[in-house]
Amino acid sequence: MSKRIKNAQKVPLLVFYSLLLMWNVIAITAVMTPTTYKKIKMKNPNHKNQRGMTLVELLVALVISSMIASAGYGIYLAQHEGWIIQEQVTNMQQNARVAMHELESRIRMAGYGLRGGIDPIYAKNTNPDTITVIFQNEINCEATIEHAMPQPSSELRCDGWDISCFKENTWAYIYDPSADTGEFFYITQVQTSSSHIQHNTMDLSRCYPVGSFVMFVDMYKFYIDKSDTNHPNLMRLGVGETPQVYAEDIEDLQFRYGLANGVFLDVPPAALVIREVLISLSARTERKDLQFTGKYRRRALTSDVKVRNLGL
Repeated sequence: MSKRIKNAQKVPLLVFYSLLLMWNVIAITAVMTPTTYKKIKMKNPNHKNQRGMTLVELLVALVISSMIASAGYGIYLAQHEGWIIQEQVTNMQQNARVAMHELESRIRMAGYGLRGGIDPIYAKNTNPDTITVIFQNEINCEATIEHAMPQPSSELRCDGWDISCFKENTWAYIYDPSADTGEFFYITQVQTSSSHIQHNTMDLSRCYPVGSFVMFVDMYKFYIDKSDTNHPNLMRLGVGETPQVYAEDIEDLQFRYGLANGVFLDVPPAALVIREVLISLSARTERKDLQFTGKYRRRALTSDVKVRNLGL
């Protein structure tokens, strides 16, 4: 729950306690009035014709005033609750739109600049579903290995290639087209003069041969985290990153994959036959609305994304 909403919910209680304190002061003052009248009686010789308010009259007035204050407080509380719900609905709609925009933009880029054989989409029917999209970040940042690796820990020798676009302390992807396999690795040093790339903090899983490609590739995984049942979130996991909360209170995520033959499936048989992705997501408010049968308010969004980089 946001700090703003938490603070706003404290306002009615502060108002109530302020009113209660005010009425208590009035009551105490009323009880003390006989002393005041006694002083007046001593100064005024015609005191026999004067009388103050009785305690019963004061209590009746206090009860009537309290009823009026309670009615006013009830009206204020209803308006205040409505304002809180409206703010939550606004936040819910913003979260849903932000989540949908991110999914659309990443899925639309799937397969961009990738070498043949690298799957651009990994789909899992996990209910809520999970999707992983892969695309090349910088289309012109690529080099070819000119010397076979003798050991998985060996440097990548890309003699004759301009590797100035590769940066130290970043992740890159190496792909062997002959074996149709590849993996991500962490660049520790870029030697532009000799065109060598170091990966000292991690060995590769195999020795890559001459003709393997090194490139910058982005990979993003999206899924719903329900570890906190009160606040499900859309998570985004990038290469070498820890999972990040991308949008709060997203409770469901579903994908349907349109294939080249026009059939839609929950899980495609192969990524390269995907032509479009149907996205459905559901968002809800941060807390339940007691005026709305005690349930969460929800908003569902759908979108149809054409995967323009597949099937070219």
